Amino acid sequence: MLLLDLKKAIFFMVLSTLAFTGMNGLLKFLTDYSGAQLVFFRSIGSLVFTFGYLLSQGIPILGTHRKLLVTRGLFGASSMLFFFIAVHYMPIGSAVALRYIAPIFAAIFAIIILKEKVSPMQWLFFGLAFLGVLVLKGFDGSIPPIGLALVLLASVCSGLVYVVIRKIGSREHPVVIVNYFMCIATVIGGVFSIFSWKTPDPIDLLLLLSLGVFGYFGQLFMTKAFQMGETNIIAPIKYIEVVFSILVGVGFLGETYSWWSIGGIAMIICGMVLNVWYKKRYAASVK
Repeated sequence: MLLLDLKKAIFFMVLSTLAFTGMNGLLKFLTDYSGAQLVFFRSIGSLVFTFGYLLSQGIPILGTHRKLLVTRGLFGASSMLFFFIAVHYMPIGSAVALRYIAPIFAAIFAIIILKEKVSPMQWLFFGLAFLGVLVLKGFDGSIPPIGLALVLLASVCSGLVYVVIRKIGSREHPVVIVNYFMCIATVIGGVFSIFSWKTPDPIDLLLLLSLGVFGYFGQLFMTKAFQMGETNIIAPIKYIEVVFSILVGVGFLGETYSWWSIGGIAMIICGMVLNVWYKKRYAASVK
């Protein structure tokens, strides 16, 4: 039974990475639209599912820890906005890889805010990932400083999201948390897109709304995967999204990656996967 659950967890995580890859590919394909407008359509496309689920299940939409929920939504919406703008400036695979250094910032914020401890080995793995960032930026001319700054800001905000979610814990339904995020992102994306609004044709409108569909199911499948399987086995599979995004970028979007780019991305993934593995192993040894 446990083996069956593990296989299902791996299957759901692979589906999640494919859904997020579809969203990433569309983001890059739709860069004629501003980052704010992409945020707006990504969020409003998911609200159909989150509101529908909460209403059908009779779950209170407003939740109980509203200040934390709003804070999580603001940080999440900011991260999304910075990342979606960054995609305009660099290959999608590089952007996704750089976004995945968010756990480094999450660890720093957890030390300051939650008084958690990070082992020396974890810092070593974080250092490997950050060295990958330096290699990627230092030798990849396709990543301008503005793009790097934006994606790093997105990672910082994601790190804060992790900490706020830890504070919320299991006191709120996961869909309530996501619904707050999508509502706030819709408002922020809508307001900022006023200044650069481009009316989409019917095909682009369908693609823009599909961002929300891919994003929702990516989140749903990822949640199911973590519910069924152990984190140290399931979490590293998520980094396949970087590989899939590179393949989509090269195969469908005409992007190119140097060996330095591939090396830097590999260092980031390796550092983050080793961190997940060691953190789980360290936690098990302490019990």
